[in-house]
Amino acid sequence: MRKVLVVDDEPHIRTVLRGYLEAEGFAVAEAADGEAAIAAVRAGAPDLVLLDVMLPGIDGLETLRQLRTFTDAYVILVTARTEELDKLVGLGVGADDYVTKPFSPREVAARVKAVLRRGRGATLVEDDQLLFEGLTVDPTRREVVVDGALVELSSLEFDLVAALARAPGRVFSRAQLLQQVWGYDFYGDERVVDVHVRSLRSRLGDDATDPHLIATVRGVGYKFVGRPL
Repeated sequence: MRKVLVVDDEPHIRTVLRGYLEAEGFAVAEAADGEAAIAAVRAGAPDLVLLDVMLPGIDGLETLRQLRTFTDAYVILVTARTEELDKLVGLGVGADDYVTKPFSPREVAARVKAVLRRGRGATLVEDDQLLFEGLTVDPTRREVVVDGALVELSSLEFDLVAALARAPGRVFSRAQLLQQVWGYDFYGDERVVDVHVRSLRSRLGDDATDPHLIATVRGVGYKFVGRPL
């Protein structure tokens, strides 16, 4: 039974989400604030955290930053804010998807199921190192080295750069990357790809205006432009 932690300071929201998720066969735990959420993840190792952004004390984004220091559990952010910046910032610190209040509990349950079906790195096959000027991608060790220095990436960021680097010059649409990296049944906004690419570029020291690794193909998606060794 997959475990989901619901983090929200409103008890009735936790109750409603628990009901829908338990009806779908999930084991559900609850937390009312960020500190309780961090403790619950350490103690219970959930498969997915449904995390409200507006929490008392430590807010959802800071909670997520702290979670990412010790867990690869999937995280879906829940926000009452409608500004796109909030969504992008949330995704940039390691969220796998987001939903905006007011939401349908049925939709939230569908998002949870889709994200959990994806499987971290399940579609990527281990193989030899991928060697480029200034960049090494090692699928077996799941490591990336830039100019001789090991770069810390999230599991999803590694899967994304590996997928692109395996096919230099090939143009991937956002939908294709969602299918290959996030999983065929991904349920969400294609803009999640843009946010993760932006985060990945920052970690790799790449520049969207003068890319040497990941180039944007306007109106389509992205391609890997690193020079093979």
